[in-house]
Amino acid sequence: MDLNKKLLGKGDSFTDIVGQEKAKVQMKGALLAGRHVIIVGAPGVGKTTIAKNASKVIGGKNFVRVQGSPDLTVEDLFGDIDPIKAMKFGPLSKEAFTPGKIFKADGGVLFFDELNRCPEKLQNALLQVLQERKCTIGSYDVDMKADFVFIGTMNPEDSSTEKISDVLLDRFDVVYMGYPETIDAEKGIVNGVGKKVCDVDGNLLHFMAYFVRLLRESEDLEKKPSVRATIGLYERSQANALLNKKKKVDYNDIQDVVVSVLSHRIRLKPSMKYLLSPEDFVKKEFEKFANSNVGAEIKNKKGGDP
Repeated sequence: MDLNKKLLGKGDSFTDIVGQEKAKVQMKGALLAGRHVIIVGAPGVGKTTIAKNASKVIGGKNFVRVQGSPDLTVEDLFGDIDPIKAMKFGPLSKEAFTPGKIFKADGGVLFFDELNRCPEKLQNALLQVLQERKCTIGSYDVDMKADFVFIGTMNPEDSSTEKISDVLLDRFDVVYMGYPETIDAEKGIVNGVGKKVCDVDGNLLHFMAYFVRLLRESEDLEKKPSVRATIGLYERSQANALLNKKKKVDYNDIQDVVVSVLSHRIRLKPSMKYLLSPEDFVKKEFEKFANSNVGAEIKNKKGGDP
C-alpha cells in the first residue's frame, strides 16, 4: 500500500501506541513530508515504540537501532576501511570498505536512541548525511541511497548529555511526547505490556496507576516516575503475591514493593532532598495516599475501577 494512503486512511496508523494522539498526528505529518524526526520526551513515554511503529508504517524491511553514547564513533555509524582488505584490493576500493549501521538502514528507519548522548564529532558528521544523503569515508566519497528516515530521541531531563547544535537540530522536525493523557490510557499500556502471572483486580491496578500519576504531579519532584514505574508495580506486586503463596494480589503486596520499585525512579528537588531520602518520600506519600478518602475508596472497592 502506498505510504500516503496508509497515513491518510481512516484507521489508526500507529496502533502500537495507546493514546498520544497529538504525537501520532505530528509523526504522520513528518512522514508524509519525508522529514527526519527527533522525538523529545521523558523516559518511558513510548518514544521507541512510536519509532518502531513508524517503521511498520513506512513498510521498510530495515529497522536499525543505534544507542547514543559518548563512546560512539563516526566509524561505528558510517563504517571503516578494513586494513587487511585494503592491502589486498587497495585502500580506495569498495571491497575494503566495511559498511556501518547507517547503510544497513537502507529503505527503512535509522533509529538513533538518545541522540544528545553522542559526541560533538559524530553530530557534525551527521550534518552531511542528513543534508546531502552521502558521507565521506576515509579519503573517498561513498554515495548512499536517500530512502531512509532518521528518527532520533532525546530526553530533555537528562543533564549528562551533549548539547545538540542548532545546525544539526535544523535538519529535523521535533515531535513532543508526554506521559499518558488519562489513567485509562496508562492502564491500557500496563495491561498490554506488563507480565501477568497471577490475578490483579481492576481496582488495585487503578490504585497503582493513580498513585504513580499522583507522584508525577508532586511539586517536590525534579524527576517524575514514568509508565515503567506503573508496570513495575504491577509486575512486582504479582511476584510478591506468588512468593507469599497467593494466587491474587492484595494491597499488602503493593505496599511491600512500592519503595523498591519507585524510589530510584524519582529525584527530589534540592529543597526536599536534604529533608527526606527518596525511599522515605515514597513511603510517606504512599501511606498518605492509601489513607486518603480517594485511596481508601479505590483500595477497598471490589472487582473493578471506581
